[in-house]
Amino acid sequence: MTETGPTDVRTVPRLSDAQRLAWLRLIRSENVGPVTFRTLLNHYGSAAKALEHIPELSRRGGSKRQIRVCSVVDAEREMVRARQIGAGFVALGEQDYPALLRRIDGPPPLLAVRGETDILNRRGMAIVGSRNASIAGVKMAERLARGLGEKDYVITSGLARGIDTAAHSAALKSGTIAVLAGGVDHIYPPENAPLVEAILQNGGAIVSEMPFGWAPHARDFPRRNRLISGLSLGVVIVEASNRSGALHTARFALEQNREVFAVPGSPLDPRAEGCNRLIRDGAVLVRNADDVIAELGPQQQDLFSPADRAEEPDGPSHALPQEPDDSARARIVNALGVTPVSVDEVIRHTGLPAGMVQIVLLELELAGRLQRHAGQRVSRVM
Repeated sequence: MTETGPTDVRTVPRLSDAQRLAWLRLIRSENVGPVTFRTLLNHYGSAAKALEHIPELSRRGGSKRQIRVCSVVDAEREMVRARQIGAGFVALGEQDYPALLRRIDGPPPLLAVRGETDILNRRGMAIVGSRNASIAGVKMAERLARGLGEKDYVITSGLARGIDTAAHSAALKSGTIAVLAGGVDHIYPPENAPLVEAILQNGGAIVSEMPFGWAPHARDFPRRNRLISGLSLGVVIVEASNRSGALHTARFALEQNREVFAVPGSPLDPRAEGCNRLIRDGAVLVRNADDVIAELGPQQQDLFSPADRAEEPDGPSHALPQEPDDSARARIVNALGVTPVSVDEVIRHTGLPAGMVQIVLLELELAGRLQRHAGQRVSRVM
């Protein structure tokens, strides 16, 4: 491999059709997020077995109603819809799964992809910013995208109006990835449908972790933003107000140990407030693509090295931890509050085995009584 991508060329097992269907059912089931999915898979050894246990886990966690488990019919319908538009599902641990993305906290178990999967494992940079972009901001985004593209960097962004659109458009020939807050068949904003077709025709990709047909809501955009930074070695912010969603992407980048860059602007322009504040707080000031490239050292390539994989084992699962009793559950519930704490703190505070604590947290989350936060922290839903 060249320096532009991963150096690991081992043959990685792929999920069978039955396993992929079970994975899709599990991640589409109620209250199952990426972290819960991984814990369930590691605990029971397969998605199929985890699906069998979800109702009981939810009941033990205190749920007063039957949890919704994605049916075979619904999962098969989504897979058919994917094939109809030329999309597929790449699973965590498979060869095509983005090497950078698998390094983040709670990577999506399944990534829906339209377009070329090879581009997902090329060296990438994110460019994001204001939807209400100025002419100067658009020109800067285009200049950065073209400059980085000439150095063989794929440009990742969120397909939003303004800066995102400018970055994608300028990187069509060199390669670009659009990350959607809705399903890969639900283009938002709708006026960017021609841009999506241009991305696909030029060897790019459209990706999402959301179900097909899903129309994005406000809460979905931060989830999208964590994928934008997760697919990239760093994030460049071009114009962002103090309340811009682009600043969420910068925060995710820092949590994921990625570089944060910002283009300075006039103190009189509200669209520059966020970027100027990032620079004041330590972000790298960017004037051109060379400033970005100079900051990325060779150690960044370590992010492409092999990581723990979550493919299902062929043999029997490991021995399950001791099942918690009501006393253990009460100790764990009482240790939790509305303030997020790390799982390790819960384990130390209760003095209970780690596996037992994890299974109770699973029960609470499936029952809708636990919220997970960045940095493997949890809080109780009151």
